[in-house]
Amino acid sequence: MTQRTFLGRILPLGLACGLVTTAWAAAPMELSVIDRAVADFTGARAGEPGGAKLPVDRRLRLTDCQAPLELQWFGRDQRSVQVACPTAGWKIYVAVDGASDRRALGTGSAQPVEKGPAIVKRGETVSILMRGKGFSLSRHGSAAEDGAQGEWIKVRAGGERTETLRAVVLRPGQVGIDLP
Repeated sequence: MTQRTFLGRILPLGLACGLVTTAWAAAPMELSVIDRAVADFTGARAGEPGGAKLPVDRRLRLTDCQAPLELQWFGRDQRSVQVACPTAGWKIYVAVDGASDRRALGTGSAQPVEKGPAIVKRGETVSILMRGKGFSLSRHGSAAEDGAQGEWIKVRAGGERTETLRAVVLRPGQVGIDLP
């Protein structure tokens, strides 16, 4: 076999492998991953109060994110969640329905709340949503007492046995604290 024939057979194969590798590396982001991340962040699925208004538009083509997604509340009334990929350099905004739960955290003033059925039980693992000006974070903890939606209860941050915090019950499994 001559060198020319060898190159004639190998070169197309090498080019095809290169194209496949390039296509694989540029695979689009699986948008259901973003939907799940937003649902975990807000504590509600798309279409539910407090969750995304709609799933992410399936026509959107984003580069696959090779790092954990970064999520934070966006907007003065926090009616959107900003989802960013630090490695791919993209960010999108997902509209959220029912911002009233987040605004209900309020200033911490004692307002009468009509007590409904307890949706958080003592000892239950809860997600503690803490928000301040320009940031929000979430941490796991446990409820130190039962609580109905909108009621202030004591909670303990993940694994800490001594100190309790006061948080308002937002929904089953989620409580919140607004920081100044």
